Amino acid sequence: MSRLRPHRILRGTVVHGDHRGRELGFPTANVRLGEEARDVTFGVYAGRVDGRAAAISIGVRPTFGDGLEPLLEAHILDFQGDLYGSDVVVELVQSLRPEQAFDGVGELVEQLHADIAAVRAALAG
Repeated sequence: MSRLRPHRILRGTVVHGDHRGRELGFPTANVRLGEEARDVTFGVYAGRVDGRAAAISIGVRPTFGDGLEPLLEAHILDFQGDLYGSDVVVELVQSLRPEQAFDGVGELVEQLHADIAAVRAALAG
């Protein structure tokens, strides 16, 4: 994969989430957003976590309810491992789409597949 330059770099510690991503077949490394991310636009990004290609969602997960705390969720492509408690560097390389609510889990999973394909294409150069 090419090394496109990120337009934004965030740092944080991987924390436990609700494990929804894992249940949907898309495990994520969850990072609570600090002050440095206050002005980041909610949406889906192609990026990297510690140098590994990732589909990154930043927002409040509107498909699952209202009033949820903003969270960064990164599905690291082709990665299996445990990052809980690890400090990570998250590079936002390219915005793919704004955050949106889906009518159901099936619609969300379909979009996640499309997002991952878009990440692979974006990071391939």
